[in-house]
Amino acid sequence: MRYFLASFCFIALVIGAGEPAGAQTAQSSIEANNADFVDKFAAKDAKGLGQHYTEDAVAFPPNENRVAGRESVQKMWQTWIDAGLTDLTLKSAQVEESGNLAYEEGTYSIKIPGKDGKTSEEIGKYIVVWKKGDDGEWRLHRDIWNTNPAK
Repeated sequence: MRYFLASFCFIALVIGAGEPAGAQTAQSSIEANNADFVDKFAAKDAKGLGQHYTEDAVAFPPNENRVAGRESVQKMWQTWIDAGLTDLTLKSAQVEESGNLAYEEGTYSIKIPGKDGKTSEEIGKYIVVWKKGDDGEWRLHRDIWNTNPAK
């Protein structure tokens, strides 16, 4: 009986130490979405960027007004592409999933042309709330980011 109880506790401990069911799936999907997002940005494909967002998405860009709806978010990205922003990178630090929602914490960098013709690099952090659609795809639902302090 002791052997059975000890074995049961060991198995429960091993199973409990693993990631929650589906968490890896969300993380893998979100990392793939981020890679595609960066590719779409490099290709100057604002429409493709917009497809990564839910229809009722909201973006909270730094020093700008709230941007509501997929079409408006797509226009926001088009404006930045047209302004010459380049070299976007995204690095996911943590993804947590609960039902059809997940949140992601990460860091980003992007190159921004200055009025003097010189390019500067903006480095910052972000939080994204992802929503899993009826089609099983994870899309950005709420997107907020801000710049790190200058060194």
